[in-house]
This record gives sequence, C-alpha cells and structure tokens, in this order.
Amino acid sequence: NSLYSKKEIFLRELISNASDALDKIRYISLTNSTALGEGDTRKLEIMIEADKQRKTLSIRDRGIGMTRSDLINNLGTIAKSGTSKFLEAVGNSTDMN
Repeated sequence: NSLYSKKEIFLRELISNASDALDKIRYISLTNSTALGEGDTRKLEIMIEADKQRKTLSIRDRGIGMTRSDLINNLGTIAKSGTSKFLEAVGNSTDMN
C-alpha cells in the first residue's frame, strides 16, 4: 500500500521537494557567491514538462539535492511537511469539507 496512492498528492510532494532543493541552494548562495553558477544556471526555477505522446511528466529543478547522509537519514520516511498527518486526518474524517 503506497502512501502516494493519489497522483495529485505524489505530484505535490515532487514539487515540494524541488522547492526545498531551491531553498537549499538559495541559502548556500548567501555565503558562497559562486554556488548558483552563471547565466541560466543562476535561475532558481522548477520546470514541469508534459509529454502526452509518451505519457510522461518531467519535473526538473536547479536546486541542490540531498547528501549521502541526508539520504541515509531520510530515505523511506514521509516528508516532514505534514503529509502523513494530512493523510491520516483525511483517512479518519467522514467530512471532507
């Protein structure tokens, strides 16, 4: 049973993760002026591309991902953004309003 059984929740989490990666590079750039690079690389953006023919959705960002240590500590855990509490509340609720 997958936590992300609804596509909308899964997509929201992917975009949230991309936003976190942008926050991380933005924070690092405050003390390291070269962290963002130059030209287009400096753009803090999330790119979402749909390919109807291949039935794919690609999400890319220009942020910094997790370190090896981050992966070890967080892999397999639910995002700390409140997703698990939200899903639990939805599952226990009879009124969706």
